[in-house]
Amino acid sequence: MRIVLIGQAAFGEAVYRKLLEQQEEVVAVFYEREGDPLHVLATEQGITSHPTNMLRKEDFFSTYSALAPDLNVMAFVTVIIPESVIEFPTQGTIQYHPSLLPLHRGRSAINWAIINGEDETGISIFWPDKGIDTGPILMQKTSPISPEDTVGTLYRNQLFPQGVEALAESVDLIKENRAPKLIQDESQSTYEPPCEGSLAKIEWYRPATQVFNHIRGCDPAPGAYSVIGNETVTLLNVEFGTRKNAAMYGEVIAIEDTGIRIALNGGSILIKRVRRQGQRAIQATDFATEIGLKAGDRFTN
Repeated sequence: MRIVLIGQAAFGEAVYRKLLEQQEEVVAVFYEREGDPLHVLATEQGITSHPTNMLRKEDFFSTYSALAPDLNVMAFVTVIIPESVIEFPTQGTIQYHPSLLPLHRGRSAINWAIINGEDETGISIFWPDKGIDTGPILMQKTSPISPEDTVGTLYRNQLFPQGVEALAESVDLIKENRAPKLIQDESQSTYEPPCEGSLAKIEWYRPATQVFNHIRGCDPAPGAYSVIGNETVTLLNVEFGTRKNAAMYGEVIAIEDTGIRIALNGGSILIKRVRRQGQRAIQATDFATEIGLKAGDRFTN
């Protein structure tokens, strides 16, 4: 079966390696940007490769169709692919999405599952159509969300490896003519906007668990942020705790050995790492020393 792989970054590269391991015939690769790990591997393998945005150009369709693909495999694609490309292969197109569709449609699915305080998520392999993550389901796998999980740990430890295996399994099912197409239940669908910009701002007045989940659900990207003094900073590596005094929410309770303890509305959090604008993340205690942060200072909206 002739496969065109459309993907990006480490996930796209891992899917490509898995398909090669299964001795699948990958006839071309489409990547997001120069230097992308998927692009680098395709170049090493001598496989035809093009930037994904070429698929959006009408005059490129003849180049794509000449590949005569039986199947498109979309490995974490974040741009809209034309229907003409999705529908062209003889076996259609399958796509990875890091949620249990129809929940969390959109490109920030992992963020919102954590922000919403859910204890379970998963991955879906589906047959894309002209909607946003609305096509029939081929396969799903569930994953627990622990109270310690961030977007980074949940993706890296669970949703990434699950997705690679699920795409490979899906290719096998298609080759065996056993791949289902289960219509999504629209009554259960949710869609959230991209988690970025003002949506990453910490609203300290909210209940403690909501603030805790919000910071986890933005870690490492886009990064939940707040203001201390005149500086906007991103807060990372958060740990939930109790509240032992009458401090205002957002107020620094103490500078501890491992981080900055901040009062919440019904609890507290320990922030272990901080990222200043335009800089790398550093230990929160080092940040506190740099700016002279002390108990009684307050983070604001």
